[in-house]
Amino acid sequence: MLNTILSDNHKPNNKIVNAIAVFLLGLMLALAFFSMKGDSSTMDELPHIPSGYSYITQRDMRLNPEHPPLLKDLAGLSVWLGSKVTDTPINFPSEVESWQNEVNGQWTFGRIFLYQSDNDADKIIFWARLPMLLIMLVLGWYIFIWAKELYGPKGGLIALFLYSFSPTFIAHGRYVATDVGAAAAFFIAIYYMVKQLKEPTKRNLALAGLAFGIAMLTKFSLVLLIPYFIFLAVVWGFLQKRFLKTVLALILIGLIGMALVYPVYLFHIWDYPLERQLSDTQYHFRNFAFQKISDPIVWMADKPILRPYGQFFLGLLMVVRRATGGNTTYFLGEVSNQGWHHYFPIVFLIKVPLVLLILISISLVLTAFQIRKPFWQKPYRRSKTWIKDHFTEFALISFFVLYWASSIQSNLNIGVRHVLPTFPILYLLISGQISKWLNISFKKVYFKYLIVIALLIWYAFGVIRIYPHFLAYFNELAGGPENGYQYVTDSNLDWGQDLKRLASFVEENNIDKIYVDYFGGGWPEYYLGDKFEPWWDRRDPHEFPDQGWLAISATFLQGTRGTPTPGFDHQPGRYNWVEQYDLFTVVGHSIFVYNISK
Repeated sequence: MLNTILSDNHKPNNKIVNAIAVFLLGLMLALAFFSMKGDSSTMDELPHIPSGYSYITQRDMRLNPEHPPLLKDLAGLSVWLGSKVTDTPINFPSEVESWQNEVNGQWTFGRIFLYQSDNDADKIIFWARLPMLLIMLVLGWYIFIWAKELYGPKGGLIALFLYSFSPTFIAHGRYVATDVGAAAAFFIAIYYMVKQLKEPTKRNLALAGLAFGIAMLTKFSLVLLIPYFIFLAVVWGFLQKRFLKTVLALILIGLIGMALVYPVYLFHIWDYPLERQLSDTQYHFRNFAFQKISDPIVWMADKPILRPYGQFFLGLLMVVRRATGGNTTYFLGEVSNQGWHHYFPIVFLIKVPLVLLILISISLVLTAFQIRKPFWQKPYRRSKTWIKDHFTEFALISFFVLYWASSIQSNLNIGVRHVLPTFPILYLLISGQISKWLNISFKKVYFKYLIVIALLIWYAFGVIRIYPHFLAYFNELAGGPENGYQYVTDSNLDWGQDLKRLASFVEENNIDKIYVDYFGGGWPEYYLGDKFEPWWDRRDPHEFPDQGWLAISATFLQGTRGTPTPGFDHQPGRYNWVEQYDLFTVVGHSIFVYNISK
């Protein structure tokens, strides 16, 4: 019956297949929506949500220019609409120093806006997250549509199943951050670019240009699309012997995209004082090593017609500088700000479900069996023929290689979320191989279906059982979420999402006072009130009372346990003194709570 429903004769079963797809996306939405309600603000949400609200209500982009505005706009617009629907006024603290005089005072302003301006922080965060769920669903639908176009109904549903129960997509799809939005923008832009190359029409050209423009407004890492699109256009033009037309179409796509960027950024600097934009831009580039690049951007900052592009390129260069500068993080017992080349491969192996790794292995074996002749026999002719016949797969694999190569070389080891744009590529390629295997007829055909169904059930169950702590998911190779902190922290495990759960723990255990060293976008005093006492790793342990509670975020705790890499100035062991006391509990896998009795 299942084979009949999912037969590759699309039309008779299209409604059923689409209904199954909608059901899967509905399950994903339910898991994400109901789990996000218990999560406090994550680190990146602290600047993103207030920035987005300021863009919508103030038309001023002085905050958080290092990220394009589109995702923050959606969050800010949702917050504004939510306040109107619920008749809840929102106080915008325009008089504070972090708005008036600081340059990009996003962190301070974010705390004041959410927690110190008589606003309901939880309602604001809730409304801001809703559009992110919509983006998560849109990406899922495109994954389903493209996989179904390539590999039929089986391929479409397998790819969507892998996406719908991805712990990383469920986790990050709930937050006002750029990661899932970037994955969606990459995937959709590639979809329309490949479509335009293979079917060059005015409609496809316009859609490819609009998708490219939206990508540029989503996250600056999407500038990788520029060399990637050039590469695809050159290869396709060479194969089809229409190089000039292909290059011309590529130029038009770029022009359409950048034309879309202009009015959006124009709106965001409409009430941003010209003098302030110039002085802020000069400040950001005061120590920039490449003045020949930054000088034209400074020059554009106070030119009325060019100001929007000046703000756009300011953000782009800010991201380039941050990527080269790195970020301090803990990984496999070490602490560094310059990153590790093996960071993303290891994190990928322990953060994705084990079933996905098994399916990748099976797909590679199936691919190997399809190679009928050694690759060294007429490699040029065979490669050219394969690329021409399988250009979509070639495009997907090329992007996967490009993105992983740039990520491995980067010093910005911010978590598995950074390589999320490559996950949908894997889902498509895996679904293609598995669906082809299922379509091969031989005896005991249902045995193949039993294997695939059993793996998918294992995949889904392993993710559902961690509800609602999807961010802290680690697979069986790492020993599950309980042991994840030993390998890596930051947004892989601890992004500040468990502060509200810590407050519930304090309430349930009738704790009058608790010392907290918290990493994240929440504010302990807002949730704990006068029960909160600040603590930090450099504080003298002798100052701790003879009897008391201490809560430490995993990122800070492991950061002091890690050994600094050569050349990195870091003093380890500042929390060694807590090891003599028993760990009372771990709240949500990310906040370690000690009941200290000296």
